[in-house]
Amino acid sequence: MSFRLSYRADPGNPWFSWQYVRDNSDTILAAVREHASLTGRAVLIAVLIALPLSVLAYWFRPLAGPILAVSGVVYTIPSLALFAFIAPYLGTGTTTVLVGLVLYALLLIVRNVVAGLNQVPPEVGEAAQGMGYGRWGRLFRIDLPLALPGIVTGVRLATVSTVALVTVGVLVGHGGLGQLIFAGFQNNLYKAEIMTAALLCVAIAVVLDLLLVLVARLVTPWSTRRAR
Repeated sequence: MSFRLSYRADPGNPWFSWQYVRDNSDTILAAVREHASLTGRAVLIAVLIALPLSVLAYWFRPLAGPILAVSGVVYTIPSLALFAFIAPYLGTGTTTVLVGLVLYALLLIVRNVVAGLNQVPPEVGEAAQGMGYGRWGRLFRIDLPLALPGIVTGVRLATVSTVALVTVGVLVGHGGLGQLIFAGFQNNLYKAEIMTAALLCVAIAVVLDLLLVLVARLVTPWSTRRAR
């Protein structure tokens, strides 16, 4: 059985309208601020949690499997189901959205940080130990700096993923630009509202990713030179 979909252009409902942007600039800017704020806070919290977990997995290898497995299981839960599960316990505020976003970001960051730490050459660690570095000194002076490319990669992936997942927060009333997308579908498929919000989501993801690339080049100049 096959279904044939037909589409008829509606000149009164264009996919993009500067008039819509001008008339709703305050609402759009508020949605952008909420979207960027939720993304930034979620990624920051995820980094603060993921780094200690990654170091534990690096220092105590038997813990690596369980840490990655648990974060991987959480990542496989559909976002709608996860938010629906959290909301009854935390309410319908930004906390619910942040918890869900942080849980999804953990796997991407932990996996890449552990991979970056494991790529530190063993001879470098032996040389650091011979110079009198303890475990913590080696971590902060040798291991983490050399693992920075992997860390930044994990943060970049988590950031772009989080920008997309913030829209699901519309379920609890805090979806940033997702609120506009959802409202556009409710408002008789208001295309200009949907497209404007979607384009801004893409723009936020691209801008944040480019900023992180710039930060990576500033903090790891040796990797840039090596690439050349």
